Amino acid sequence: MFRAPSFGGVILAAGESSRMGTDKALLPWPPRSADQLVSNETFLSAAIRSLEFSTDFVVVVAGANATNLASVVYARAGSMVVNPNPGRGQFSSLQIGLQEVINRGRDAAIITLVDRPPPRARTIETLRSAFAASPENVWAVIPEFSEQHGHPVVCGRELIEAFLQAPATSSARDIEHRHQAHIQYVAVDDPFVSLNVNTPEEYAALAAKG
Repeated sequence: MFRAPSFGGVILAAGESSRMGTDKALLPWPPRSADQLVSNETFLSAAIRSLEFSTDFVVVVAGANATNLASVVYARAGSMVVNPNPGRGQFSSLQIGLQEVINRGRDAAIITLVDRPPPRARTIETLRSAFAASPENVWAVIPEFSEQHGHPVVCGRELIEAFLQAPATSSARDIEHRHQAHIQYVAVDDPFVSLNVNTPEEYAALAAKG
């Protein structure tokens, strides 16, 4: 028996990008080497695009960078909520984004981070299909590439509630581990799911690969 959840998309983008030295959300995607034209797309717009056809809406959780991100978010018909205190950590942004999903009457979420290349369309479809076909005791589906777990995470109502009820000082990883029996890991052929881009060197390495 297949589930038929209604999904909200959540993109966490409130970080300070201190190691990068510039807001990662606004870096061009795909990255270009010095002799190539700069793309009109950014990590943020590409992340919104990756989720917009698989969810009923996409909400971006911003922080002090909200003003700078607004034009990108609204140009792609996304919405934005602001974490008033992003210094509390990424988990606080996750709770804000998931509360917005619940407030809008959805019972599942597809969650990703802005500091990574967007997943392939077939990756998201694989994860959605796996969640739809999973038994009711599966609360989330997480992609796995080369034995590394990553994003986007497809999260059902039960795990959403577990995240929302946890103290703000918690971490998503700790809560996932606490409910390990309810997590399904799905192997995907997509290296982007586990690739973080935190430094100029890591961003340059992506451009070199392109």
